[in-house]
Amino acid sequence: MDLNFNPDKQHTLGAEVSISGTGLHTGISVDMTLKPANPGFGLQFQRVDLPGHPIIKADCDLVTDTSRGTTIEDNGARVSTVEHVLAALVGMGIDNCLIEINGPETPIMDGSSQPFVEMIEEVGVLEQDATKIWYSIDENIHHYDEQKRVEMVAMPSVGYQITTLIDFNSPVLGTQHAGLKHMRDFKQEIAPCRTFCFLHELETLLAHNLIKGGDINNAIVVVDKPVTEEEMARLAKVFKRDKMEVKSEGYLNNLELRYLNEPARHKLLDIVGDLALIGYPIKARIIANRPGHSTNVEFAKKIKQYIKKNKHVKDIPIYDPTMPAVYTTQQIEKTLPHRYPFLLVDKIIELTDKRIIGIKNVTFNEPFFTGHFPGNPVMPGVLQIEALAQTGGILAINALGGGSYDTYFIKIDNCKFKQKVVPGDTMILKMELAAPIRRGICEMKGTVYVGNKVATEADLVAQLVKRS
Repeated sequence: MDLNFNPDKQHTLGAEVSISGTGLHTGISVDMTLKPANPGFGLQFQRVDLPGHPIIKADCDLVTDTSRGTTIEDNGARVSTVEHVLAALVGMGIDNCLIEINGPETPIMDGSSQPFVEMIEEVGVLEQDATKIWYSIDENIHHYDEQKRVEMVAMPSVGYQITTLIDFNSPVLGTQHAGLKHMRDFKQEIAPCRTFCFLHELETLLAHNLIKGGDINNAIVVVDKPVTEEEMARLAKVFKRDKMEVKSEGYLNNLELRYLNEPARHKLLDIVGDLALIGYPIKARIIANRPGHSTNVEFAKKIKQYIKKNKHVKDIPIYDPTMPAVYTTQQIEKTLPHRYPFLLVDKIIELTDKRIIGIKNVTFNEPFFTGHFPGNPVMPGVLQIEALAQTGGILAINALGGGSYDTYFIKIDNCKFKQKVVPGDTMILKMELAAPIRRGICEMKGTVYVGNKVATEADLVAQLVKRS
């Protein structure tokens, strides 16, 4: 991400790009191609080696295995070890990408995200003409696994930040932590960090016929116990080496770390990849103590459920009565022909070329309350729509520039009344252009909010007619 990168726009690849390698656990050689995708497509895998070329969305609800990596499965197809390529895509700001693969597991390469970052850099990142909707975490979300002694929390933040802490009670690793304050630092600080395991885990994996594609160059192997010459000879044979050795540093074959805390940084890398499975870009500060794939995915599910539950409040306008109005009532009357008692907009607090926010303070003195549900006053739904229409009229007239116009609403679709509007309520009236104005026809989406709840919504179409 360079200084010109706009985080509020969606991005895809500049062109398709391919890489080939071996799956860590299956040992199967695969070809993987990253392809550009349209706005809103998200991140999806496609098994091009299977009949019908089934697609699997990168979604935490589709995870079926987290034993030695993250596996997703859908439509009769599965892809394993998805976290490293997903981390690279998120780290490079890619929102939309089709990942074609002709095997059941992504290539492990060197055990980091760096080869995939280099792929993306090769073709470049393309900004798309679509807004990126960020979802904020407004309260702490906790996940705790007592058995694994894992604790994770997502806290409110203006950006996306991650801190990881690891402690495996290992004299070699000790206690480590790593942090990522800005995603633009992912390429340099996190992407090169390789996966790691302990020697006793390696022996178990070999015994279960796993890591068929494992090589001493695609993982850090931590040796924190004495190893006999016979064991070293057996490992040399497995990895097709003349000799294996361990010096005082405690890493198999005397591997040199890329960072002193490379294991902790790789755990952070895994979190970036696994939390991509939330399916929504988030703004939160993540703190993870002793994380792993299974807890990452469970945490992702919690965050996804929170977003789905609170998604309707994502774009609620904030009304501060102390802020000066963009249009006062007097200015509104210069634009619209309506007057009391049928002027249903008190002021405009926001106005752009595509969106307008109006305010209507509902009082008991409104003339319609005299006869509408006497004793239980409720604002008529049709008048809520009229208030939206008047607000939208100002947006449409303003979009045309100079001249005097009247707006005549000619169509209302998808109208829903979700809760009552009563005396004392403040209606926040939001109207957004759904398409550019053409030949005087204006299509808008309208929403009435009371507090943080949607009261009414509808799609409206108006015709603008120049006053003679």
